[in-house]
Amino acid sequence: MNVEEAVRLRRARDLLDREYARPLDVPAMARAAYMSPSHFTRLFRAAYGESPYGYLSTRRVERAKALLRRGDLSVTDVCMAVGFTSLGSFSSRFTELVGETPSAYRARSHTAGAAIPACYVKAVTRPTRPAAV
Repeated sequence: MNVEEAVRLRRARDLLDREYARPLDVPAMARAAYMSPSHFTRLFRAAYGESPYGYLSTRRVERAKALLRRGDLSVTDVCMAVGFTSLGSFSSRFTELVGETPSAYRARSHTAGAAIPACYVKAVTRPTRPAAV
């Protein structure tokens, strides 16, 4: 990968980070990087260790965790707010990455992390894909 491709990939990743709640598909992501969808997918996976859609859904779950910790929104409202269109797929993906259901996560007390700066909480609680067995 050359420097120009790396810059274009970062532009697409920034789009995913910024626009995570709107409908995004691989062709739209690839357009942001000025690449074909297949080339974009290959380079994205090589650069960031996961597919573009995997990265997007991980970011969505990360934002969902923050909304669920607030406790003022229902799981369905959080699901829709972060860009998932199906409560079932949201719950499955959330459980896969976090290790508990969105309802269980929302019901659990999160006051232990309240005194920790948000940047540290974000780094420690960032959802990660489980290692393949």
